[in-house]
Amino acid sequence: MATRIEIDHRTRPAGAARHPEKAHRPDNPIPRKPAWIRVKAPTHPLYQETRALMRENGLTTVCEEAACPNIGECWSRRHATMMIMGEVCTRACAFCNVATGIPAPLDPDEPRRVANAVARLGLAHVVITSVDRDDLPDGGAGHFARTIRAIREAAPAATIEVLTPDFLRKDGALETVVAARPDVFNHNLETVPALYPTIRPGARYYHSLRLLDRVKQLDPAIFTKSGLMVGLGESRLEVLQVMDDLRSAEVDFLTIGQYLQPSVKHAAVARFVPPEEFEDYAKAARGKGFLLVSASPLTRSSYHADRDFAALKAARLARIAAA
Repeated sequence: MATRIEIDHRTRPAGAARHPEKAHRPDNPIPRKPAWIRVKAPTHPLYQETRALMRENGLTTVCEEAACPNIGECWSRRHATMMIMGEVCTRACAFCNVATGIPAPLDPDEPRRVANAVARLGLAHVVITSVDRDDLPDGGAGHFARTIRAIREAAPAATIEVLTPDFLRKDGALETVVAARPDVFNHNLETVPALYPTIRPGARYYHSLRLLDRVKQLDPAIFTKSGLMVGLGESRLEVLQVMDDLRSAEVDFLTIGQYLQPSVKHAAVARFVPPEEFEDYAKAARGKGFLLVSASPLTRSSYHADRDFAALKAARLARIAAA
């Protein structure tokens, strides 16, 4: 998860529509959430402290921008996913709450500020994500690399997870990020191939799959990770096929969570998947060979990422020992 704490009025003036490309779409009523997916409003003092630190450093987190339901729990544990390169995305995915439009130029001081926040929070594990920046020649890969290097300098004990865009038509971008040696490389497939034209129209399923496969070719030591949303109209068989595709790319870690509709202009929730179906998906994924699986209604890509990294390392060592 991640959030833009302070709105950059250079990129999104006061009163500007958050999702101008969705304004013409018919409304999709937002269904009432079932009991198993409701969360309490954040009240913990550490939540306010974390929020204040992000604001002080002028940082964006996907937690607020994406309206993550786990923000109270994560921020109360001093865990936040930093969203770099601004809060305005060049894509217009039907599921996403991040604002779309024309982004501002990159802030060259942002890597330092992110690293400073990581050090002050005392994070053992940090997740760095971003908006899509199709306007940049390298898609923002160089900015990711600079941020990784800044964190290594300011907080050398911290492990680093990146959740990147797909770098579609950005030759050499992936290699730039991998060369900076993040500990975990995450890129979310988000949904099944048949739903890409309506849910993720700016992306290409097999390109995203090849991206994850290429990371392992470039550096097998890096853990790879991907995530899916369910409840968008996919079938169980389609989800199982995506699992097989990810394993063919040697992806280590799979997350599966319930899609929640940010507004009436976003894609409709087809259904709320009950907890027992998530348990079934987790069992199937473990059987297919993933090192780690997190599947629950409230699972998000960066949820419990610090704990999960420790579990990933332990699972890899156990598999090596058993070989």
